[in-house]
Amino acid sequence: MSSAKKQYKRITIKSLMEMKANGEKIAMLTSYDYTMAKIVDNSGIDIILVGDSASNVMAGHETTLPITLDQMIYHASSVIRAIEHCLVVVDLPFGTYQGNSRQALESSIRIMKESGGHAVKLEGGSEISESITRILSAGIPVMGHLGLTPQSIYKFGTYTVRAKKEAEAEKLKQDALLLQELGCFAIVIEKVPAKLAEEVAKSLRIPIIGIGAGGGVDGQVLVTHDMLGMTQEFSPRFLRRYANLFDEMSEAFKNYIKDVKSTDFPNKKEQY
Repeated sequence: MSSAKKQYKRITIKSLMEMKANGEKIAMLTSYDYTMAKIVDNSGIDIILVGDSASNVMAGHETTLPITLDQMIYHASSVIRAIEHCLVVVDLPFGTYQGNSRQALESSIRIMKESGGHAVKLEGGSEISESITRILSAGIPVMGHLGLTPQSIYKFGTYTVRAKKEAEAEKLKQDALLLQELGCFAIVIEKVPAKLAEEVAKSLRIPIIGIGAGGGVDGQVLVTHDMLGMTQEFSPRFLRRYANLFDEMSEAFKNYIKDVKSTDFPNKKEQY
């Protein structure tokens, strides 16, 4: 039985550990700009992820691979200026940490110094352990990411569910434990069987944030534009749409166009 919910003025890594210990679920959403981040933060969200999904959502790329470190810093800086309550985690983009721990540290330092972000997120397990260790040695908090790792899409060849086979599931469990022991403060687990994700969450001290990983984990993350129904072409099983802003915004735009064309806008009260 969980204890009463504690009210946090600011969410920190310590807050997240307390939330896991108390059985309180952690809510996480993405943001990439000031206006959206202001609304999301004001709602009481625990974590904002400045995700490399900005490559898809904001720039229209097919994958997350094209986004650059400079672009991630730009998005993160915009978000940081908006927040007063939540923890802000920033994705290290593809090519800025894999296989080169010194580059990983330099990339992370740039994000922290130039954007003001609170932590970085990296995809992978034992393959990037050296990079994680080096980043942590500089006092920079690290969130891990296992399961479906979108930066490795060309390796997997598909966005299908990961770790359904025993060998891959076992590696995921080992990698999760390794990330905890290295010093990561939390792990995102994406698109894996719910039973496996729950097993990992119960076996670790640090919070496990799921996306397409069932309800047995310590928290959930969704892409804000997806859950608001602003995007239409992406409809995985795990996505719940809490609004249909695509249709609402389209209708507003059409009404504006109609009013301009008919000279109804601006009326006498809307001019000087």
